Amino acid sequence: MTPNSKVDVLISGAGAAGLTLAIELARRGVNFRLIEKLNDAFRGSRGKGIQPRTQEVFEDLGILDRIVALGGTYPKQREYRDDGSFSESDVVLGEAPTPAEPYHLPLMVPQFLTEGVMRERLLELGHRPEFGCELIGFEQDDAGVMARLKGRSGEETIRARWLVGADGGRSFVRHALDIGFPGKTLGVRAIVADVVLTGLDRDAWHRFGEGDMQRQLALCPLAGTDLFQIQGPIPLVGEIDLSAAGLAALVNERTGRDDLHVRSVSWASAFNMNARLADRYRLGRVFLAGDAGHTHPPTGGQGLNTSVQDAYNLGWKLAAVAAGAPDALLDSYEEERRPIAAAMLGLATRLLDALKRGEMRRGREVHQLDIGYPESSLALEKPARRGGLLAGDRAPDAPLTGAAGQPRRLFDLFKGTHWTLLGYEVEQLAIPPRPGLHIHRICQRADLMDQGGHFRQAYGLAPGDWVLVRPDGYVGAIVAAADTRALEAYLANVGFAHDA
Repeated sequence: MTPNSKVDVLISGAGAAGLTLAIELARRGVNFRLIEKLNDAFRGSRGKGIQPRTQEVFEDLGILDRIVALGGTYPKQREYRDDGSFSESDVVLGEAPTPAEPYHLPLMVPQFLTEGVMRERLLELGHRPEFGCELIGFEQDDAGVMARLKGRSGEETIRARWLVGADGGRSFVRHALDIGFPGKTLGVRAIVADVVLTGLDRDAWHRFGEGDMQRQLALCPLAGTDLFQIQGPIPLVGEIDLSAAGLAALVNERTGRDDLHVRSVSWASAFNMNARLADRYRLGRVFLAGDAGHTHPPTGGQGLNTSVQDAYNLGWKLAAVAAGAPDALLDSYEEERRPIAAAMLGLATRLLDALKRGEMRRGREVHQLDIGYPESSLALEKPARRGGLLAGDRAPDAPLTGAAGQPRRLFDLFKGTHWTLLGYEVEQLAIPPRPGLHIHRICQRADLMDQGGHFRQAYGLAPGDWVLVRPDGYVGAIVAAADTRALEAYLANVGFAHDA
C-alpha cells in the first residue's frame, strides 16, 4: 500500500503528553503529525495541578508566564464539621524558593486552560493538532511504521519513522501492540465535575465528610474560571446522575446544606481508580507516553505532570536520532521514565489511603524536583562522585553575573534545544565547539562569574571540572579536567560529530 504522506513522527493523542512532544519536535524542526480522535479539545479540569518541576519544563518551552497568568495558587483547605464549624489548613506544605529551585508552590490551572496555552505555543511554531483524526491500525518494520488513519475526509495511509501513542489510559496503540498493563483496581469509584455553583466563597477548597468514603465531598474553586470542581467517591456500581440536578442533589445531601446550587455543568466524569503500569514503553519503532503507559489515582496531582515529563524526555531523543544519533539513545527513554512512573503510582496510592482517612497533606514528594536518572546509561561521572550533585540529577538553577555586568540565570542558558557544557574555573575549553552545544566558563576571567557562590554551592564542583547538561535540564556528565576525553565519547554517543 502506497502511503499518502511520510513523516518522521506520528503522535496519536493531543492531550498534555502529545502536545508537549509536538512542541519539542516543532522547535527542533522535526517533521511530524499530531492527531486526535476527538472532534475538539478536551474541556475538563481533570489534571489541574502544575508541580514545580513541570513549571521548569514550561519555562523552557516558553509558556510558563502564560500558564501562571491564567491560573493561581492553591487556596487553603477548609474542612467542615457536622455542626457547620470548620478548620483551615494548607493543601500543600509550602517551602520558600531558593536560587537552585526557583519554583516551590504547585500551581492550580485547569487542564483545558493548560492545553489551550500549549496549542497556542504549537501554533506559534507552525503546527496544530488534527482533531477528528483517528489511528485505526498500523504495522511496523525495521525502517518505520505504516499507519492507517480515519479522518473527516475519509481514510488515508501514512508512513512514519516512529509512532508515539499518547492516547490515554485506554490506549489503542498499547492494545494493538499487546503490551501488558498490570496493576490493580483500587476499590474506589469517584466523580469529577466542573460546574457553576453558588453559595460558597471562592477563597477556600471546601471539604465535607473527611475520612468518610460514603459522605466525602470536595468543592474546589478552579483558578482562572468561574467554575468549581466537584470531587467525591461514589458507589462502585450503579448509574450516577451527572446532570446539574443530579449533582445538586449529591452536593446538598453530603453537605447537609440547602443554600448551595449547581447552576450548570461544563464537564463531568465518573471513573474507577486504578494503578497500572505498562510492561514496556517501547516496542520497535512504537513508543507509549503519558497515561498510555501509566494510570493512577488523581491524589497528589502527579498524572499530567508525569505525562508532560515523559514527552519532554522522549522529544529530544527522537529529534537527535532523526538527525543521525545512534538508535540506542531511544532505549534510554523507557530506562529512565518507567521507574519514575512506578514510584509515582506508589506515591499516589499512599496519598489515596491518607485521603480515605482524612489525613492527606502534600509535601515535597509531589513537587517532582527530586526526580532524576542517576542509574541511567546516559549518566557519566569521571571520577565517580560521592554525595552532592550526581550525573542524572536535575540540573539546579543559579544566579550568575555576565562579564558585561548583567545578571544571568543558568536556566536562561539552558533554555532551548541545545546541550550546555559548563566549565568551573577552567583556563581553556576542554573540547572544540560544535553545533547544538553551548559552552560557558564560570570563573573571574570568563564570560560568567559566580559572585554569590550559588553555582559552587549547588553543583559542588572542583576547579577544572566540567558539567554537561542535557536538553531536558538533567546532568548528563560530570568530569574532571583529566578525564575530558570521556566527554568526546559521550557526545559521540548522543549524536555529536567530533568537530564543528
